[in-house]
Amino acid sequence: MNTIINPPKKDWTQILERPTKTVDDIEGVVNEVFADIQKNGDAAIQKYTQKFDGVSLENNIVSVNEINEAINLVSEELKEAIQLAKENITKFHTAQKTAKVFVETTNGVSCWQEKRPIQKVGLYIPGGTAPLFSTVLMLAIPAQIAGCKEIVLCSPPNKEGKIHPAILYAANLCGVTKIIKVGGIQAIAGYTFGTETIPQVYKIFGPGNQFVTVAKQLSTKHGVAIDMPAGPSELLVVADDSANASYVASDLLSQAEHGADSQVILVSTSKEMITEVEKEIEIQLAKLSRVEIAQKAIQNSKSIFVENDETALELINEYGPEHFIVCTNNNDFYIDNIENAGSVFIGNYTPESAGDYASGTNHTLPTNGFSKSYSGVNLDSFTKSITFQKITKAGIKTIGKSIELMAAAEGLDAHKNAVSIRLKDLK
Repeated sequence: MNTIINPPKKDWTQILERPTKTVDDIEGVVNEVFADIQKNGDAAIQKYTQKFDGVSLENNIVSVNEINEAINLVSEELKEAIQLAKENITKFHTAQKTAKVFVETTNGVSCWQEKRPIQKVGLYIPGGTAPLFSTVLMLAIPAQIAGCKEIVLCSPPNKEGKIHPAILYAANLCGVTKIIKVGGIQAIAGYTFGTETIPQVYKIFGPGNQFVTVAKQLSTKHGVAIDMPAGPSELLVVADDSANASYVASDLLSQAEHGADSQVILVSTSKEMITEVEKEIEIQLAKLSRVEIAQKAIQNSKSIFVENDETALELINEYGPEHFIVCTNNNDFYIDNIENAGSVFIGNYTPESAGDYASGTNHTLPTNGFSKSYSGVNLDSFTKSITFQKITKAGIKTIGKSIELMAAAEGLDAHKNAVSIRLKDLK
């Protein structure tokens, strides 16, 4: 990790820059794939699956037999772990349900708001270097709780033309209605336009690499909503002398192993802690199965020393981390004042991986500083709010004159007349 001591504020933007390609570098490829799939449907999907995933599929729909086979391949121990995670995620997201909001704003004017599920949602589950079956739980469970009618899942096939058994097991467990073997840009394009086998959806969910992130953003230009721009994973830890250096190192590495373009940052008011953590990283790094990936991510990552908690907090809010771990003598200061973070983990015994899997919170979170304006996925992500209003005779008399005056002032005569014609009949 690159160590930086007391960086001046004018350098923060440069220091905190993410190690990602610009949109311009990859937008051309994404546009090309989108245009091809919009025109040629499944034929183009098959072509890009062959090109990007190295496998030719006669049928990209996962069958009931494949699901049953996958269920048998998942160990009982892993099934129990997934069940535990499912229970906790279900509890936390069920608790997010809200009642109808009803108010009589004035005499005879009733307004209320109700939540309705998004009917068709598309879940994207990365395969790549790690089969993220945990993301199935994070997306399918709240979709099911919300009441979404169609819950479609796309995930890239491996070289044998299969999806990892744990992904299929989790999808079946959580009520996914259709599973398709397709990944990357082509999956997002399929969701956007619809093909012979991929349903067009109203909203796309799920993380992915930079190509998937740009593809999701492009889909919004074609009338499809997305959860958020979720790109390469990132973690920021703030730690002082009260932290356990080996724990901090393990958390940093847990994010670094996601991908070479992941970024982890340590902010500390203790130079000694920075030194100890960097030593621990070297020790633990050598034992990882994904050592090469984690090593590349660590090379893009930073340890930043600052003089006090106030400066640390200001820097952290400027960065807006996806995951934020707090291990200090002054945890409440950070908890009470953090403004920009996807998810916060507090204390020495709250590893970020708990949120990734089984504590109950959602791990699909905003990256690239989007935590300044986006929330992570939650139950409301799968619903939309509809407002209702009902006005009685007394109500239209109460607010009618105000509506007439405002409509006239804006020069909208028909708006005014829609009220006037009613008031005239009530005289």
